Amino acid sequence: MTKHKILIVEDERIVAKDIKGSLRNFGYEVIDIVVTGEDAIKVAEEQLPDLVLMDIMLKGELTGIDAARHIRDHLWIPVVFLTAYADESTLQNAKLTEPFGYIIKPFEDAELHSTIQMAIYRFEMERKLIEREQWLTTILKSISDAVIVTDKSGTITFSNPMTESLTGWPIDEVLGKNLFEIYRIIDDQSSGVANEMITDQLKNDVSIYRNNQLLMSKNEDIIPVDTVLTNLVDKNNDVSGSVVVLRDITQRLEAEAKNQESFEKLRMALGGIIQAMAFTVEKRDPYTAGHQKRVSDLARAIATEMGLDEDQVDGIRLAGVVHDVGKIAIPSEILSKPGKLSELEFNLVRKHPEVGYDILKNIEFPWPIADMVIQHHERLDGTGYPKSLKSDEIRLESKILAVADVVEAMSSHRPYRPALGVEKAMEEIAEGSGVKYDTTVVAACASLFQKKKYQFR
Repeated sequence: MTKHKILIVEDERIVAKDIKGSLRNFGYEVIDIVVTGEDAIKVAEEQLPDLVLMDIMLKGELTGIDAARHIRDHLWIPVVFLTAYADESTLQNAKLTEPFGYIIKPFEDAELHSTIQMAIYRFEMERKLIEREQWLTTILKSISDAVIVTDKSGTITFSNPMTESLTGWPIDEVLGKNLFEIYRIIDDQSSGVANEMITDQLKNDVSIYRNNQLLMSKNEDIIPVDTVLTNLVDKNNDVSGSVVVLRDITQRLEAEAKNQESFEKLRMALGGIIQAMAFTVEKRDPYTAGHQKRVSDLARAIATEMGLDEDQVDGIRLAGVVHDVGKIAIPSEILSKPGKLSELEFNLVRKHPEVGYDILKNIEFPWPIADMVIQHHERLDGTGYPKSLKSDEIRLESKILAVADVVEAMSSHRPYRPALGVEKAMEEIAEGSGVKYDTTVVAACASLFQKKKYQFR
């Protein structure tokens, strides 16, 4: 395993040598010890360490805070501050450089080791997140719908090339403008621009769907569009901005003899998005490619065997397609790891139902898809996750997904084991019937495989 390289920036030689000895004992490689901010920048540029331990108060013109800011802005290397000065003013200035940790002198070796481990891990996760965001931006730029993103004040911060094509506004002119300078919808009754109504509704609703609207372009051309406006909500449930998706429906309207209800159109569009989300997860985890579809197909068959109505069956099918969408937040090297997962890695994997719920909860499906997804690893006896729900606390749809998920997983190859086969899967759910798995669901699944010769495709 490659040793992480660390640069020590400390003007107290005795302290620096002690730190160097501790780091070597921990298995790190110390590339150098420097005493000024200027030297810290120079060595960091030349040797690109994995982490910099930076004393805040240094000799020379540059403070540790100044040097850390340069290293962050130009080299993107994580910095952990070492300081004997813990006053509020110093800490506030240090926070502006977005460090990956603080260690207050004097400190214990264990504290030093754990802080470095956490800093390197957090930096690695943030790097992957940035790469994922760049990947998502590339996708948004390539899709055929116009996408506009705003901050909470309504100022446009992003638009894709299709926005220019649809609205007539060049991308470089769009950024910084208010949304409603670009998104100008004509009210059929008053023939005026009707944006105030939309603004008021967005204050109360997470998402607004608008169909067969008339958009006025920069050149005052009138274009029929379907629109989805969605608030971006942070973890505190505060609105941080909004996303507007516009679809030119000119050709659709020309092809239709009558104006049809557009709800089904939106549901089809949502299905396409769901399929794309499922495809994205499986592209990152080739060992489970097709897993979500096979689970969806089996869950739909079980629900049909149980005699559920068509609409409920359709909701279960859709939930099956995205039940593992939360794995998009898990590093691919963990998903495809051939050996046993560490406790930290396993805990990350166990987070995927909650991540999936957060992704899906604000989409207005005709079914409680997000609730189905977050509960698909729950078990009747409370041994499941993430909330250890029991029996009637678990949705019937999630009980069906749970059985379908287990049967498909055991029947398929995984990087850490070969396929166990359908027979073993049937034994597992039979043994867990009434304990972990719903008896009616187990009976329906067993009937499919044993009497109706169901097969995965």
